[in-house]
Amino acid sequence: MRVLMLSWEYPPVVVGGLGRHVHALARHLAGQGHEVVVLCRQPGGSDAATHPDSETVVEGVRLVRVAEDPPHLTFERDLVAWTLAMGHAMVRAGHRLLAGWRPDVVHAHDWLVTHPAVALAEAGGVPLVSTVHATEAGRHSGWLSHNHNQQIHSVEWWLAHRSDAVVTCSAAMRAEVATLFELPPERISVLRNGIESCTWEVSPAEVAATRAEHAPGGGPLLLYFGRLEFEKGVQDLLAALPGIRERHPGATAVIAGRGSHENRLRDHAAECGVSGAARFTGHLPDVALAALLAAADAVVLPSRYEPFGIVALEAAAAGAPLVASTAGGLAELVEDGRTGATFPPGEIDLLADAVHRVLTDPAAAAARAHAARARLATDFDWRTIAAATAALYAGTPRRDHAPLPRPKIATGNVLGRTP
Repeated sequence: MRVLMLSWEYPPVVVGGLGRHVHALARHLAGQGHEVVVLCRQPGGSDAATHPDSETVVEGVRLVRVAEDPPHLTFERDLVAWTLAMGHAMVRAGHRLLAGWRPDVVHAHDWLVTHPAVALAEAGGVPLVSTVHATEAGRHSGWLSHNHNQQIHSVEWWLAHRSDAVVTCSAAMRAEVATLFELPPERISVLRNGIESCTWEVSPAEVAATRAEHAPGGGPLLLYFGRLEFEKGVQDLLAALPGIRERHPGATAVIAGRGSHENRLRDHAAECGVSGAARFTGHLPDVALAALLAAADAVVLPSRYEPFGIVALEAAAAGAPLVASTAGGLAELVEDGRTGATFPPGEIDLLADAVHRVLTDPAAAAARAHAARARLATDFDWRTIAAATAALYAGTPRRDHAPLPRPKIATGNVLGRTP
């Protein structure tokens, strides 16, 4: 099949799990004989003079990258306007592409590419498939309180209703999308994220050096890695750390990653009296992260909202014991007592209890980590996921779409959640 994917991130432009998902899916589809074109963007903060439009073939995937237009728009300050401008650049590049090449299907990844995906699917007269990787309401605990929240939600609603097929990465996300956008659940397909087969080879000397650096007192070493945003729940790990240290003196928590919540988390660590025990490292290169995963006594994923949880797969691939909340897709990835230790999201005391279970019985924790790793080859193999995605493409007809009204915006909590 000829597949046109649209994504606002694609390596080396990676913000979160979406970029890694699209990268892996595109490569594996191409490896299975499909002709894949990915329409994406150049790095933010650049323009056509420094990073002009480009077209390359990388790992069997044809990449068409669009430059930012001249207007002074930034992602952080002008999110919706910036997104519309990116979409306009993608539409122009897409029309040039369609002059000599026609896809069999257009696949949109998340709301930021809604406008160009709809325009190009209509111009090509082909089905539109969309993957909803997360929702604005979900990220904000069910609330759509501000104008930009409502604007983003309405674009998500449009994409879901305009698509000929909708995909989510977990059953939890399927239920969320069906509720938020009033879609029949049977119209939504669940195609999980996967993980590349890889080996994490770290020498004993590297492990010892990492432990000496981050747990110099010899106490237990906990690790969180990922984006530093409120929905990731790192504040709950920091709040639980004093209680963990009471039962396990000298315990430290390494917080690896970047995000808009970082300064608040640093302040929160000080408020909890654990500034010296919480080490913020920023983004780590793969080699340093691999060493930390090998050195950690537990990887803690305290998400309050998690559509899937690729980091849980990465921790499992490294053989690290997992402590995870049951938020969203994490509940489908980490099974309490079999592949990790779990706790309800936002429950500080139960988070501390789950960590305590891991630290007091390392043998049982290692057995669970082994089970989690063994599951990867069967349940999260990208080759299987790509084949299932291609089957979805082939089985999705182009439907006639009536004009859509503007969606109603709920004034209360649309998911019935507490912050």
